[in-house]
Amino acid sequence: MSNYLSTNHNRQSTKEEQSTKEEQLLYQHLQYLARHQKSEASIDNFKTLFIDASGYFIPEIWQVMETIIDADPDEEYFHNIINRSSYILINRWLQNPQLQKSIPDLVNLFEVEPNLPPTCWTSKRIRTFINSFTETEKYLVLKRLARMFIREVEENTKIEDKTLGKLINRYPYLYENSFLNEGSTDEEREEIRKMRQKQQQKYEIDLSKYITYQRLSRKNNSVENPTLMKNEELNDVIWYFTEKVDGDQTLRDEAEKFRIYCNLTYSYRSFKDRLYEYLTDSIDQVYSQGKFNQRLYHKLENTFSQNNSNKPNDFLILTTCKKLLNFLVIESLEQPKHFIFYDLISNLGVTKVIGILLKIVLFCREAKPYLEERFSILFNHYQGSPSGQVWWLVKSMETLNVAFSTNFGEINRCCF
Repeated sequence: MSNYLSTNHNRQSTKEEQSTKEEQLLYQHLQYLARHQKSEASIDNFKTLFIDASGYFIPEIWQVMETIIDADPDEEYFHNIINRSSYILINRWLQNPQLQKSIPDLVNLFEVEPNLPPTCWTSKRIRTFINSFTETEKYLVLKRLARMFIREVEENTKIEDKTLGKLINRYPYLYENSFLNEGSTDEEREEIRKMRQKQQQKYEIDLSKYITYQRLSRKNNSVENPTLMKNEELNDVIWYFTEKVDGDQTLRDEAEKFRIYCNLTYSYRSFKDRLYEYLTDSIDQVYSQGKFNQRLYHKLENTFSQNNSNKPNDFLILTTCKKLLNFLVIESLEQPKHFIFYDLISNLGVTKVIGILLKIVLFCREAKPYLEERFSILFNHYQGSPSGQVWWLVKSMETLNVAFSTNFGEINRCCF
């Protein structure tokens, strides 16, 4: 019996090794296409290989596909192959602005019907995998990325009439969580990081120019407002995130003062009490007398209460901030309740609410990626809605853009 199991295991290992070898041949071929073919030709060949799954112009590559299918891969395994194959072309095109328009064309292939019925078992199996791939999170990520490069049919389309998903290029802090997944390769992560950095730099340069010219004695109306806010709104938002809001301290000053307190306090309970005061001192008194302050206090009171007598360490502080952001913004994609966030915005206004979130990530900077993730969940939850119907979210993301750029970006502080 043990000999049989050993033999069976060896056969399985051999199949996996062969499949890995064949995968590499497939990826090398696609890399060759990306380097040496026009994007239109690469898309046609990708369609023949994966969508039609028959009659490929290089018999050896079709033999590679047959070998992979003969190894009887499960859905997830082959979905990873489809995803990786797509990104080999996409990553190449991301490096060339003139080729980026090909990305939506490639992604749209997955919703195109094959030209002919399947010609063999391999063809039928590949098509089955393609159909199930379009129902995965990996495919949704590809579609989000493709939207970045779709040219609007009508340049004069009002922002309010566009679906929220089409505005994603405006918010670089959403890129990692919207365009990457657990299976993303290091190369894909690096390309998205570069794309985020480039878009963020452009936004900060445009915002810096706007701030500079607005503060000249003679304002220059030719400098475009880089946000979807009116000029007066943007000026107020910039002031709130950079000037001394409460007497003699900016939000950054307050955060630094609270960070020093965190280093000195010996009790987690004391930390939570002071954190509550830190977050609520700028909340309107009428609203604070309602249920929100009570809810926030109880939330903190019940958070890791077993640690109340311990000195708060970095991990405890970060985890507390994450729980706060869940409470204030949204829990998860599976539990997308965000009544508190919406209620805060309705009563306090977008600027002050984003200010509360900014205060958290200013004193605990390690929580900033987690806040970005919360907004990605909100964005993905509403991505199919017309922007005009979720303008409260659009304004929140625009305001967060300004908050991040003025407090974490490269904008010269002398602009303020």
